[in-house]
Amino acid sequence: MTADIKIRDALPGEFDLIAGLLVDSYRQYQEFMPPPRWAWYIKDMMDVRSRLADSQLIVAESNGKIAGTVTLFLKGSTEHWPENWAGIRLLAVHPSFRGQGIGRALMDECVRRCKALGIKTIGLHTTDFMKVAREMYERMGFKRIPEYDFRPEPNRVVYAYRLDI
Repeated sequence: MTADIKIRDALPGEFDLIAGLLVDSYRQYQEFMPPPRWAWYIKDMMDVRSRLADSQLIVAESNGKIAGTVTLFLKGSTEHWPENWAGIRLLAVHPSFRGQGIGRALMDECVRRCKALGIKTIGLHTTDFMKVAREMYERMGFKRIPEYDFRPEPNRVVYAYRLDI
């Protein structure tokens, strides 16, 4: 990981910037979704404020700039996980900051926070086209749990993973 990375909670004045970072980070996946699904996904992704009551919005800062973000739900039921699980959503690293260990640092912070609170299991969803993220999750020890998969459209499976900590 780059030495100048600082992991912290997002500040209210950063929410719009984070919404833009999410779009910039996920734009590469637009071609994998039909236009109506992509439009819904972008709108949902950018609505960072609607998730704040149920989650922690964590950012990675590099040289004073927001380089990445992740949303950690400490009560998994809000993200369709069992009540005693945490859930992770919308891990994103801006394209200009990739390859520096920022995604892993954000994930490690989620694990650290869960351990500190006595949470034993973390769930997340990802897709086949999010290969780099999926491989990182698997290196971290996340295991597939198909019983929590879902299909946002007939020919697309969103894969579920869990990490026992």
